[in-house]
Amino acid sequence: MENLIFSLNATLPIFLLMVLGYIFNKIGIIDNKAAGFMNKFVFKIGLPTLLFGDLAQQDFVGTWNPKFVVFCFVATFTSIFLIWILATICVKTKSRRGEFLQGSYRSSAALLGIAFIHSIYGESSSGMASLMILGSVPFYNIFAVIILTLTAPKSEDDEDDDSSDSSENRELLLKTIKGIAKNPIILGIFAGLLWSLLKLPMPKIMNTVVDDVGSLSTPLGLMSMGATFDYKKALANVKPALVASFIKLFLLVAIFMPFAIKLGFAGEQIVAILVMLGSASTVSCYIMAKNMGHEGTLSSSIVMVTTFGCSFTLTFWLFILKTLGVI
Repeated sequence: MENLIFSLNATLPIFLLMVLGYIFNKIGIIDNKAAGFMNKFVFKIGLPTLLFGDLAQQDFVGTWNPKFVVFCFVATFTSIFLIWILATICVKTKSRRGEFLQGSYRSSAALLGIAFIHSIYGESSSGMASLMILGSVPFYNIFAVIILTLTAPKSEDDEDDDSSDSSENRELLLKTIKGIAKNPIILGIFAGLLWSLLKLPMPKIMNTVVDDVGSLSTPLGLMSMGATFDYKKALANVKPALVASFIKLFLLVAIFMPFAIKLGFAGEQIVAILVMLGSASTVSCYIMAKNMGHEGTLSSSIVMVTTFGCSFTLTFWLFILKTLGVI
C-alpha cells in the first residue's frame, strides 16, 4: 500500500498537469500559439538543460559497473529492434509508426525513475540510477532522433517514388546525421557526460540557474501537451496507444527481467532495471515528435495512458520481485 501511495503521489500530479493544460486551452489561457512556444522552449532549452544538470553531477567513474551498463544498453537496443518489427504490423501510417515505436520503449527514467528508486533505497542508490541513465537514456534519445527523422511525414511523398537512387539515399543519411548532431537533447546529454568525466566543478550560481531552467521543462511540457491534446484524434489512435502502453508497462519487463535476475542483478540494480523497462513513457516523446514534424497525438495518448497506468503496474512488479526475493 505504501508503494501504491507513493506511485500515485509521483504520477497523478503529472497526469493532472496535462489535464490542467487541456482546461487552460479550453478557457483561453493557453492557446495553440502559446502552447507551440512552450513546446519549443522545452525542446530547445528546458529538456537539454535538465539532462545536462542530471548527468553533469553524477560520479560515473566512481560507480562504474560495465556489466550493468552493457545490460541496460543491450536491453534498450533489443527492445527497439523487436518493437520496430511489431510496429510495421500494428501501425500502417509511417509517421504514426515512429511515434508508436519511441513511445513503446522510452521511459521517464530521469524524472519518475530516480524518484522511485530513491523512495525504496534512499539517496545511496544514486549510483545505480546514474548508471542506468548512462546505459539507456542517451540511446533512448539518439534512437528517437533517428526514428523520428526517418518516419517524418514530409518524407512520405517519396515512398512510392521508384526513381530514388543512391544519391537520394545519401542525402537522407546526411540529413539524419545532421539531425542527430544538431538535436538539442543529444547535445545536452553529451555536454553533461563530458562535464562529469572531466570532473569540472559546478559553481553554486550556475547550479541554481541550471536547476531552475531545467525544472521548467516538465510542467511546461506537460501543460503544452495537454493544451494541444485532441481527444477526437486520440480516440482514432486508441488501439495503437493501448498496444504501445501494454508493451511499455508489461511486455518489456516480462521479457528482460528474467535475464536480469539470471545475471545476478539484485536490490537497487533490479529496481533501476525495472524503472528503465516498465516506467511511464517520457513526456519528451511528445515534445520531440511535435518538434520534428509529427502530429504528436499518438505520443501524447501513450504518455497519458502509461503515466496513469504505471502507478499500478510498477507496484505489481515490485510485489512480484519481492516475492521472488531479489529486492
